[in-house]
Amino acid sequence: MNNDETFEIVKRFAINIFSEEGLKSRLKSKPLKIKFGADPSRPDLHLGHTVPLRMLRRLQDAGHEIIFVIGDFTGMIGDPSGKNKTRTPLTFEETRRNGQSYFEQVAKILDPAKAQITYNSEWLSKMVFSDVLKLASNYTLARIMERDDFAKRYSENQPIGLHELFYPLMQGYDSIALNSDVEVGGTDQTFNLLVGRELQRDYGQNPQEVVTFPLLPGLDGMEKMSKSLDNYIGIDEPPEIIFEKCMKVPDHLMSDYFRLTTDIPEEEYLHQIRQDIRQAHCIYAAEIVRMYHGESSVECAKQRYISIASGKVPENMKIITVSEREVSIIELLKQAKFAESNSEARRLIEGKGIKLNGEIINDVNLFVTEEAVISRGKNKFVKVVF
Repeated sequence: MNNDETFEIVKRFAINIFSEEGLKSRLKSKPLKIKFGADPSRPDLHLGHTVPLRMLRRLQDAGHEIIFVIGDFTGMIGDPSGKNKTRTPLTFEETRRNGQSYFEQVAKILDPAKAQITYNSEWLSKMVFSDVLKLASNYTLARIMERDDFAKRYSENQPIGLHELFYPLMQGYDSIALNSDVEVGGTDQTFNLLVGRELQRDYGQNPQEVVTFPLLPGLDGMEKMSKSLDNYIGIDEPPEIIFEKCMKVPDHLMSDYFRLTTDIPEEEYLHQIRQDIRQAHCIYAAEIVRMYHGESSVECAKQRYISIASGKVPENMKIITVSEREVSIIELLKQAKFAESNSEARRLIEGKGIKLNGEIINDVNLFVTEEAVISRGKNKFVKVVF
């Protein structure tokens, strides 16, 4: 692609470009240093993350340098964006471990040989208090409080830690440390990205261009895709789970999912959606499995879905071996990873979301005493053996 073609592709998919003329001009100089930050609080990469990452791959193929910044230092605060309460801090070791897992998954999209991976602890951990004060002096409390989440929490008398106010400044300082030319992110990161742009100017650098991309709605059709909301499709999940989840994409969002997460031509997927929406789901599911697990995984995942959709129990499933003579259903749900706590397990049972050998469980005090199959929804099964 030439520079004009690259710009037009970015503009086609982006929500905002700050500024268009600046980006168009910079694309004429190669290679640009294009920054993309990853919050390592959750190591799982889902389709929502792939929207900006797929554009980064295009820019990478156009000859530009992608700098993948894992926020191991800022991750110990956690980006308060969109949160209604202070996050529980992570340890440095947790952020490093999650960050490494994240990058390994990113390698399914970016060419790792042509991407630079860096951790922002490399510069943030070396700052002394006078450096922090200098950084803070470039921004006012009034400007920081313009962030929607801070303003909302303040108006509702929800506590805001002083350390949280530093998160945008710390992310912005990453751009200074790297002297980045362009920063890419989702629309929920717009405030933080623009802070970096302004801080670069204060530190005597040429301000970075900022490009934001749309947030992919989750499987609930309402909130943005998020692991914490359990409305996500993880690219590292087993092929059969990916296929099953893709079949659950709300009909009215199918064109967005095709456009933002695949390379299938628009005329093809729009024709298929109009002609047969269920078949469009199958085509989409097969394409996502193919992209992240290879062609050989598609048919098996498809056949498993057809089997489960017809009410059959899958042949291959996780097996839990119990040494006791009996075990509570609550304990089994935790061992099966269907629930993380006793209270969550009870809620699942009370909500009629758990089956034993195909029958809905109504008794939270049930004990299982013999071999059985426990299921949650249509795609989660475990066999219990004694």
